[in-house]
Amino acid sequence: MTFNDDASLDTSQVGDRRGIGGGGLAIGGGGLGIVGLLIYILVSVLGGGNSTGSGAGVQTPFQPGQTGAVSQQDLSQVCRTGADANARDDCRIVAYTDSVQQYWSQAMGSRYQPAQTIIFSGQVQTGCGNATTEVGPFYCPADGKAYFDLGFFDELRTRFGAEGGSFAEGYVVAHEYGHHIQNLLGTSDRVGSGTGPESGSVRLELQADCYAGAWAKHASSTTGSNGKPLFQSITQSDIDRALNAAAAVGDDRIQAKAQGRVTPETFTHGTSAQRQKWFTAGYRTGDPSACDTFSGNV
Repeated sequence: MTFNDDASLDTSQVGDRRGIGGGGLAIGGGGLGIVGLLIYILVSVLGGGNSTGSGAGVQTPFQPGQTGAVSQQDLSQVCRTGADANARDDCRIVAYTDSVQQYWSQAMGSRYQPAQTIIFSGQVQTGCGNATTEVGPFYCPADGKAYFDLGFFDELRTRFGAEGGSFAEGYVVAHEYGHHIQNLLGTSDRVGSGTGPESGSVRLELQADCYAGAWAKHASSTTGSNGKPLFQSITQSDIDRALNAAAAVGDDRIQAKAQGRVTPETFTHGTSAQRQKWFTAGYRTGDPSACDTFSGNV
């Protein structure tokens, strides 16, 4: 997958907190559930679901104004076009954020409220408390932001065995924004959390995968701020890499690697097969309404 060199990027949707730090322990809720899954297995911290079902735990909230400075200045200087997204990891996240938010703005119309992507390194303060890089990518419903440490995408390959690649990163970004959609629609508040193969946590995560698939179906039609297509093309190989990433972070695969056995009663995000199934459902139809993971078996 290659970004269109001439497409203009909008860095106003991305804040860069690398080097700022968070000054505390990781939040207990985790988030995306990719690294959060492993944290749950190893130290009994639930990654993903929580009492609000929003995909990021709200454990140690702090007062407004304490979330740290967010600056787009440096990003705006280095992330100008699709050529920069092809060359730089941070600019690639800018491009995917632009694409995902444009898709959802078109799909939801006036109901959509943009969410900011925050790039951080090491640790970061959020509306959900302090988080470290070990939490992995996550969405915080308390401040409505999606957080990414770029080092995670290397771990996706080296630690979790995914093939990696640009579109795998796009899948991760789109998954986190799927949690933002759930937050906007109130889905997260209506669904319980808990653990297990039929739990609310698993159903929320699988729906976020399906939403990511719906975005992937329409990604090639998204444009830069100058109206030029963001992507040169999106091939089946790109979709396969997204599916491979989804499988790499299935509960069953992570548990088997981490502890040598699979314990379905502790599932929080779904199996590899389920994550691929629901991403495919979104991609095949391109319709978010096909992402009902709450009716019947998943």
